[in-house]
Amino acid sequence: MDSHETDYFVIGAGASAMAFADEVLTNSDARIIMVDRRDKPGGHWNDAYPFVRLHQPSRFYGVSSRELSHPGLDVAGLNEGLYSLASGAEVLAYFDQVMQQRLLPSGRVQFFPMCNVTADDTFESLLTGRRHRVAVRRRLVDTAYWTFDIPSTRGPKYSVAPGVKCIPPNLLPGMASRSDNFVVVGPGKTGIDACLWLLGHEVDPARIHWVMPRDAWFINRANIQPGDEFLLAFVESLTRQFEALSAAADVADLFERLEASGELLRLDPQVAPTIYRCATITEPELVQLRRIGNVVRKGYLKAVYPDRLVLDHGEVALMPNSLIVDCSASGISRKPQVPIWDGSRINIQMIRTCQPTFSAALIGFIETAFADDAQKNALCAPVPNPVLDTDWLRMLAVSTRNRMGWRAQANIEEWLARSRLNSLFAAMARVRPEETEKLAALKRFHDASAEGLKRLPELLASLSRKVAQESA
Repeated sequence: MDSHETDYFVIGAGASAMAFADEVLTNSDARIIMVDRRDKPGGHWNDAYPFVRLHQPSRFYGVSSRELSHPGLDVAGLNEGLYSLASGAEVLAYFDQVMQQRLLPSGRVQFFPMCNVTADDTFESLLTGRRHRVAVRRRLVDTAYWTFDIPSTRGPKYSVAPGVKCIPPNLLPGMASRSDNFVVVGPGKTGIDACLWLLGHEVDPARIHWVMPRDAWFINRANIQPGDEFLLAFVESLTRQFEALSAAADVADLFERLEASGELLRLDPQVAPTIYRCATITEPELVQLRRIGNVVRKGYLKAVYPDRLVLDHGEVALMPNSLIVDCSASGISRKPQVPIWDGSRINIQMIRTCQPTFSAALIGFIETAFADDAQKNALCAPVPNPVLDTDWLRMLAVSTRNRMGWRAQANIEEWLARSRLNSLFAAMARVRPEETEKLAALKRFHDASAEGLKRLPELLASLSRKVAQESA
């Protein structure tokens, strides 16, 4: 058995692991060992389908020290006029460059691919079985706690009869030309991407069925654009959210107001969404998705036979030569939130709504900048993972509380001002005294957030009462 010593033993080499390691490397003299089951960095991006893209601008994804993709605006397509969305291939190449050109050349990072962690101080090669023991001086960093469920790495949860063509989206480009009709299973980001891929290749919408057990709320991507040119729009978006919060009669009214103000979007205006997964879309993308008329809302898919789909609440005839595209993996961890600093462990989780790499990077900075674990945990309460529609509200509450704690720490404020991962909010700090329109917008935002935060506890309490009544 080989023996190693390190300060941080990082489980995983995905996006969050890379963001954490990059920050620790920048702000300390610590040594890091990273172990991953895959053969290269990038985590779940290694298993993604070939047409995948980020759903958020590339400008605030990745690690703090290196830009991802070109920084400009898209000039064509359904994201035209907004900041670019890196492709899966670009993301993988980016993380490989971070590893090869940033982390490893430092001399303080070791990377062991194709290895599995078997204990808090042990890992072994998946190829040779060779075992390694690690003496960890500071922390075990579990970036795999917040795991992703990917269609290509697990089979469907419904039964598939012999003769039925059922594939993960990874195989869609190679199989599409041999199929006459398509069934996309799953309402989330992957399902959206599969539908848009088919429509983008001029598949007749009538040939597509979209199985959607529950409808989802989507974030309007136009409202979360970085850069000074979008600052007014971003601040006005935040203002509208808090105005909706303060004016809402109840939670249902809150979502109606968020939709009416253009903050949240939904597929069908006549169907109330009940889930929220942080997926973003543009209004042109929504126009395309609404071309699909065969949306199947009969609960979860139970079985697929050559002639029909069997669901919780009925059956649907399957058109001839149909290809089932399984996009039903949840994609979001269902594990409960736990303290991020927990004894000798750091459990990486989100500390800002829908921002995994920002969260991991800031956790890395706070680990190097503060000594007391209780203070660190007070600054970094885990944001709930998005599952239900009402998680939008819960996530806002925790994220806002964290942000207020960060503002009280000068060194965190300095980090926020310089980190590229915080480019959405950093532009606010750059507003000059002569920019009166922006200053007035910031004042409206601060006033609206103050009023909205007063209303937040009451709305959260109503959610708790509802949960208690439903479980009684």
